[in-house]
Order: sequence, then structure tokens, then C-alpha cells
Amino acid sequence: MCPEKGVAEQLAMALEIAPARLLLPRILLPWILLPLVLLLWLVAAAPLAADDFPGSEPPAESETESPWRLGVALGYGQRGNPLKYSNNITVLVDLDIAYFGERWFFDNGDVGYTLTENDLFTVNLVGRFNSDRVFFAKTNTQFISIDNSVGEPIILQAAIPDRDYAIEAGVELLADGDWGFVQAGAFQDVSRTHKGSEVYAEYSYLFRQKRWFYEPSLGLSWKSQKLNNYYWGVTPDEASLAFPVYEAGSGVNYFGRFKVSYQLTRKWASLFVVEYERMNHDAVNSPLVDEKSVFGAFAGFQYNY
Repeated sequence: MCPEKGVAEQLAMALEIAPARLLLPRILLPWILLPLVLLLWLVAAAPLAADDFPGSEPPAESETESPWRLGVALGYGQRGNPLKYSNNITVLVDLDIAYFGERWFFDNGDVGYTLTENDLFTVNLVGRFNSDRVFFAKTNTQFISIDNSVGEPIILQAAIPDRDYAIEAGVELLADGDWGFVQAGAFQDVSRTHKGSEVYAEYSYLFRQKRWFYEPSLGLSWKSQKLNNYYWGVTPDEASLAFPVYEAGSGVNYFGRFKVSYQLTRKWASLFVVEYERMNHDAVNSPLVDEKSVFGAFAGFQYNY
């Protein structure tokens, strides 16, 4: 850096986002061929399927009465991290643990109570953890050197501020039919962490062709100003030359997901999942953020008990 430039200008250059690059290739290229090779091998190795996949017969009565749903997916996946000086989130094992009683249920971290259920829809009260905190667990401290024309270079420490998990409670609506599946909900922070709220809606549709299952989904999530500002804002106490004060407003995230699975047996399946989330404008403009979108993908085997 040129010594005649001011500290602020040099810092801006040091923190400048790199020229436009695609996060998708960075995440997926090392193993993008894995699901293709995996699925081709499965088709060749598995017994030839008839119109119905193995195990399509009705389960035994004792199995239908079990309130438990247990499963595990083993493979390799990554989810991008939009924060500066951060690492992508690697996924090797994905557990599916759920319990559904007459009213109370536990579903992979969510705890709920069914208010009403009929052939058209289900309404639940749900408690959950906010998911935005997961990005802040994979950050690194960065040291930046700024030339000083009158002495030694200035060394600045740029560390992403930490954020806490928030416990949220709200109402969830589920509805399905031949037209697909809809899930919508409204949640409020009850732990007084971010003191904000979130409203979301998602639509998905399941296609089946013999052993193959295809499930695309689309959705959006509105995040209040308090929620958005807690995770993506910078308070005066946290501010530095690296991360100036920033106040985020409310915003809407858009997301999509596509899941492909191939049923090997009644309990075993292979799967490939890819997902994309476009972050809201105020989150993207935060000095903490380096990426506008979050990509993720996973390929592997799934076993359901």
C-alpha cells in the first residue's frame, strides 16, 4: 500500500471484497461429480426395480404405532458462510430424531404442541432455536497491516463479533394434498436475545418415479429490524476501523431447495440435496458480510430405522 494514502483509505482497500467470484464452484467443484457417480453406481448395483420400490408394502402394525422417527444420513456436504473471515460449514453426518405423541412432539430440536389437526391442515405451537447464530461459530480473527508514513505499520485486529442463540416461540401451520405441501409460521424471541420476530412460508412438491423421488421447494422469510440488527448490525461498543457502526433494518430472505433420492431398500436410500438462500438487502450491506447468498449441498446415504 502507498504510504501517502490515509489510514481509512488503506483499510478500505485491505477490507475490500475480492473481485466477483462464484461461491457455488468454491463449495461444490471438489466433489460435484460425487452424486452423479454415486447414483450411477447405485442404479447398477441395486436389483432392478419393478413399478414399486422394495419395501413398498404396508408396514407392520407394530411399526405404524411407533411415535419415533429415527434416521441418519452419512456423506459429505458443505454450506457456505456469508461472514467475512469465516469458514464454510462441513456436514458429514445428519441426524433425524423426532417423536410425535398425541399432542406433544419433538422434531430435530423443535418442541411443539398440536392445537388442532384435521384432513385439511394442522396448527402447532412451536419452540425453536434461531438458526442465524450457526454462522458465527465458524469465524477467524484477521490481522491487517496498514502502512504508516511516520513510523511502524499499524496492525489492526479484525474479529467478527460473537452472537448468541435465541429461543423463539410461535405458531406453525402445515397443510398438504395432491397439490403439494405448505408450511408457514410466525415466531417471536422469548429469550430476550434479539427481541425480534420472523415470519416464513415454504412450498414443496414431491414427485415419484419408481425408486426415484424428487422434491423441489421454494420459500421466503421476513426478519424484523431487531432480529436483523442483532445478528448483522455493529454496535458502537463493537465498532472499529475494520467494522464501523452499522444498523440493519428488516428484510426478506428468499430460499430454494432441491432434493433427489433413490430408494435402495425399505430403509436405505441415497440422496443429493442442493440449496440456495438469497440474503436480505440490509444483511448483505453489513460490514460483517462478504457474500450475498448462501449455497449448500450434501450427497450420501440415508438410513431410516
